[in-house]
Amino acid sequence: MAKILALTNQKGGVGKTTSCVNLAASLAAIKRRVLLIDLDPQGNATTGCGVDKHNLPLSVYDVLTGTASVSEAIVPSESAGIEVLPANGDLTAAEAELVNRGDSDRVLSRALEPLRNDYDFILIDCPPSLNMLTVNALVAADGVVIPMQCEYYALEGLAALMDTISGISSTRNPRLHIEGLLRTMYDPRNSLTIEVSRQLISHFGSKVYRTVIPRNVRLAEAPSHGVPVMKYDKHSRGAIAYQALASELIRRQDAGKIRQIPEAESAER
Repeated sequence: MAKILALTNQKGGVGKTTSCVNLAASLAAIKRRVLLIDLDPQGNATTGCGVDKHNLPLSVYDVLTGTASVSEAIVPSESAGIEVLPANGDLTAAEAELVNRGDSDRVLSRALEPLRNDYDFILIDCPPSLNMLTVNALVAADGVVIPMQCEYYALEGLAALMDTISGISSTRNPRLHIEGLLRTMYDPRNSLTIEVSRQLISHFGSKVYRTVIPRNVRLAEAPSHGVPVMKYDKHSRGAIAYQALASELIRRQDAGKIRQIPEAESAER
């Protein structure tokens, strides 16, 4: 059954979409079946996977408004080796339409349920705000990956996001937890970067991924070519970092399964 991860941070410019696209491609490179859901009306994850957002017969908008199923709207991304539920500017109107529905926060969750056995991972690229689209992602997700820069204002925004995750976990989705915090645009020469990183590890411990994503020109260039960085320059520091992140994610998942076995055996006894 697919593990559903929402990549979110209400602060823009932290490498959220870059992380979603490149983590998805890196997971696919190690033979995992991946669906990427673009839930941002800007459609940057869609174009970053080589899909033309201006020429979509169906999109995530149609899924959220009930005029198409996920399987009808997904398109393959040859460059990333994954499948994509794409988005474009039409998605802006979805939030207003969702508000009028009684189950407005569970639309995406219900739409994904029939497909959970078709993938190993479903990654959701959330918009840079805590709106109804993001709430849908968090209600559908098993875990949250929080990409963030190691800077002062990032810590302030993190507190608000933590409150939102806690509220949804306690009232709408008890499965929801913080899967991990990902340090992006990491510059070890910057003293503030080192200090904020230290604070994150002190507070969140093992929830902070050991992998860090460096500032890298190739990462910034790859989206304009409609390919993940590993297809643009697989030897770049950015490509290597996302491959390491994918491996770390798999190791954590496998370790979690191993820990659950003794608990299950104990319950049977």
